[in-house]
Amino acid sequence: MKAVVQKVTKASVTVGEEQVSSIGRGLCVLLGISVEDTVKDAEYMVRKILNLRLFEDEHKKPWSKSVMDKQYEVLCISQFTLQCILKGNKPDYHMAMPAEQSEVFYNEFLEHMKKSYKPELIKDGKFGAYMQVHIQNDGPVTIELESPRTPLDPKQLLKLEKQQQRKEKTRARGPSESGREKNAPRSKDDPSASSGAEGDVSSEREP
Repeated sequence: MKAVVQKVTKASVTVGEEQVSSIGRGLCVLLGISVEDTVKDAEYMVRKILNLRLFEDEHKKPWSKSVMDKQYEVLCISQFTLQCILKGNKPDYHMAMPAEQSEVFYNEFLEHMKKSYKPELIKDGKFGAYMQVHIQNDGPVTIELESPRTPLDPKQLLKLEKQQQRKEKTRARGPSESGREKNAPRSKDDPSASSGAEGDVSSEREP
């Protein structure tokens, strides 16, 4: 599991014209769930995010207080693109947990975070949607986290390799797109515009 944690003065998520979530001071967390992730990875990540000392104390001493110490908010957004593996210049997302499984896993992650902190201070985006994420980074302060790697079971590894081989064979057999299809621009609202486990997430910074 991977996470990009940003210290923010404010952050929000918009889907279409609707703002679905927003926070004031606190942390904005972009979370990438892997096919290898387990409950232990989720527990590790929740513990790290909530205890990162990214804030000043009452004496203005930096790197002294966590989001829990300050009673600030946390905005979590599922972002499968963090599990990208580049093949040349093309991103490949086969290491991202498939959408059906990852939605359940992500919701369990959120529940664990709420139980570990205060439910009313934990916000999230809209899973699988095309989101505009507005982040006002404070500092800037950005931390990358990754849960400890555990050896993958050989049977599970073989299964993943076979799945990837089947995908590649299917792509190879499929009819090629016409020139018009290749050159046609894709709309943000087009569900086929995003690749991988769930909807794309774009980040925009406010001035």
